[in-house]
Amino acid sequence: MQLHNILLFFLFYRCQTGHWIKMKKANKVFFTKNSITSIKHSEHIAVSAFIDHRINKAIRVISIIRRDNLQPLYCIYCNDDHDCQTAEAEVQIHSDHFGFPFAASDVLCHGAHTQIATCVAISTSANISNVHAEDLLPIKNKVTHESFKFNFTVCISNLFEGYNNVLQFVQTVEMYKLLGVQHVVIYNTSCGPDLEKLLQHYKREGIVEIVSWPINKFLNPSKGWNFVEHGGDLHYYGQLVTLNECIYRNMYQSRYVLLNDIDEIIMPYKHANLPLLMEDLQQEHITVGVFLIENHIFPKTQFEETHRFSRPEWRNISGINIMEHIYREPDRKYVFNPRKMIINPRSVVQTSVHSALAQYGDVYYVPFDVCRIVHVRTPLQGHLIKEQLFVDTRVWDFEAELISNVDKTLQASDLI
Repeated sequence: MQLHNILLFFLFYRCQTGHWIKMKKANKVFFTKNSITSIKHSEHIAVSAFIDHRINKAIRVISIIRRDNLQPLYCIYCNDDHDCQTAEAEVQIHSDHFGFPFAASDVLCHGAHTQIATCVAISTSANISNVHAEDLLPIKNKVTHESFKFNFTVCISNLFEGYNNVLQFVQTVEMYKLLGVQHVVIYNTSCGPDLEKLLQHYKREGIVEIVSWPINKFLNPSKGWNFVEHGGDLHYYGQLVTLNECIYRNMYQSRYVLLNDIDEIIMPYKHANLPLLMEDLQQEHITVGVFLIENHIFPKTQFEETHRFSRPEWRNISGINIMEHIYREPDRKYVFNPRKMIINPRSVVQTSVHSALAQYGDVYYVPFDVCRIVHVRTPLQGHLIKEQLFVDTRVWDFEAELISNVDKTLQASDLI
């Protein structure tokens, strides 16, 4: 067998299995695919690859591109017949990069038979001999679906710096379960030991999908959103990259995707749950694929006065007890109120944190009284006293089930 054909064979094997295999004393050694892949001879990074059925079945590779050092890139993609083809890549750097050197980007591969490709590598050379097993990404979303495994998926962009806010995390996930969410995707750079126990329980339960996100091994990620203020290579541990990756990951798995942080709950106020909310909103706004939800701050410094939810069972659990914080800051009409989103993932091409950057269909601002975000965190208007805040006890509507489910989950996680 010629060397070229041998290379194609092994590349093909890697495409089909998502693993690379070599022989060593008759033992098979497997190398699993990482969630982050350096593009050799460049500063760029490839993350994951998908067929985009909306643009002539091109291959879309979610990537991180160094904006000021972009050289020509090539797609090398292979199919089930051991046939690999090369095409010049189209690079789309997302417009929201907040001044950081590296930006969330799409590398698009156009060409013949992309729809039957099983894996792809992004390369600085069109020569297939420069591609190795560790460069290859399996291509997902090869088949579209009209029915979905999940109705609602929540995408949580990043956990980092040993995040260990266990109580708020478990309360948020259990609240979302009561609201009709079946799937939560977490991108994990690092978390604390107690949260790790909780994540493993949820993984066993099947509601949480944990995606390893070791971005700090590749770049110096920023701890903030503003390059001038926070420095670093990439916005907020790659938040924009993971949000976009999560949309494509769930493109044909989930009817709707919620894009928000772990300390935020997208809460319906006129409907009992998210399915009822979205049924009405979608019927009223047939062409809408992006629903923007107002953010509202519940200061963690202001406590409910009766202390009815200061439970001894939770006393040694790290983190914030959202049930104790029912005071909401007033909206400031002269200050931008960032929103989060409920989206139809098949309508979105690119997203930022607070709005879609490119989408098919329309955008709708959901009224405050219909749905808003319960966001328990440090105050933004810390000068206000309790009497200047609004009482908002919507979380208490789920009191009995929420407390019971939180207790059961903490016990199952060996935390109480």
